[in-house]
Amino acid sequence: MKNYHPLLLAFFISVNCFAQETKIMDWEKYDPPSTLVVPEHEVKRAKFPFIDVHNHQFSMPTQDLDELVEEMDKLNMAVMVNLSGRGRGSDEHLKGCLDNVNDNAPNRFIIFTNISIGTINEPNWTENTVKQIENDVKLGANGLKIYKSQTMAEVDGKRISINDPRIDPVWAKCGELGIPVLIHAADPKPFWDEHDENNERWLELKVRPGRKRADDNPAPWETIIAEQHDLFKKHPNTKFINAHLGWFGNDLAKLGELMDKYPNMYSEIGAVIAELGRQPRMAKAFLTKYQDRVMFGKDAWNPEEYYTYFRVLETADEYFPYYKRYHAFWRMYGLDLSDEVLKKLYYKNALEVIPNIDRSLFPD
Repeated sequence: MKNYHPLLLAFFISVNCFAQETKIMDWEKYDPPSTLVVPEHEVKRAKFPFIDVHNHQFSMPTQDLDELVEEMDKLNMAVMVNLSGRGRGSDEHLKGCLDNVNDNAPNRFIIFTNISIGTINEPNWTENTVKQIENDVKLGANGLKIYKSQTMAEVDGKRISINDPRIDPVWAKCGELGIPVLIHAADPKPFWDEHDENNERWLELKVRPGRKRADDNPAPWETIIAEQHDLFKKHPNTKFINAHLGWFGNDLAKLGELMDKYPNMYSEIGAVIAELGRQPRMAKAFLTKYQDRVMFGKDAWNPEEYYTYFRVLETADEYFPYYKRYHAFWRMYGLDLSDEVLKKLYYKNALEVIPNIDRSLFPD
């Protein structure tokens, strides 16, 4: 055994004892309850009836709509927009959705249709897709949903950009028919950044590693977003609902510039309430200024998660948690929006953009 200086030996012993007595914990497990004592207002029911413009009900042709409506009523959700009307792309699925709604809850659901970009290289794809949109609207569809996978699609080994000229007649037809296009392009920008200590989405990328992307998977974030904006520019007569605040919820000044630049672009707050809740003053100012352009959306159907949306939008509460820490390890603050802004966010704007919603379900 080596002969250490007595002082050095004492130091080694003290460090070893400290390490044994101190509990080592991974950062992602550290999530202590706050000791802050402030007023709390849990909101389980929206102040006004609302329209959820961003929802997915993939089993709608066969599901029990009475049960779904019962859950909606608890939240004060008057109308749900099911963006997945064609399911995996079949006419039968869309017809099944519409039949179930018409038979059991005709004024509580709005159905959007979908298109297939994976078949874009087939002969007459453009003409056939335009005809499909026309037929779907005749059946009862009231909008078109574009999935994020379709803004990052590869067909026959080649990436298809969402502003491909072959798709232009589809956007134009939606404008002609008076139906909006709700489009989800890309994902949050940090998914393309280095997965290191400087990435605000580090925990999410650890928990969901499949969400990590690179500039060649399938293209840089900036490229995909620019292609989406090109659609708004090329088709001013078509109304586009830019999903998830267009992934600019963390930069509302930039989102405001886009609102000013593209008057046919609207947006919704699905899956990004955590961005608004961490900047209550900026978010309130933004939603007040652009109160005619933003709608309520949620995305995933988990009824208890709506409570956080209501609390952020309606209360002045401070420092309360988000429901998924890997989305947002920070705390939320209420925006305390005015009744007029709330009404526009909850239902008035959607009534102006999405056709055939029963207006009698809503006040003034």
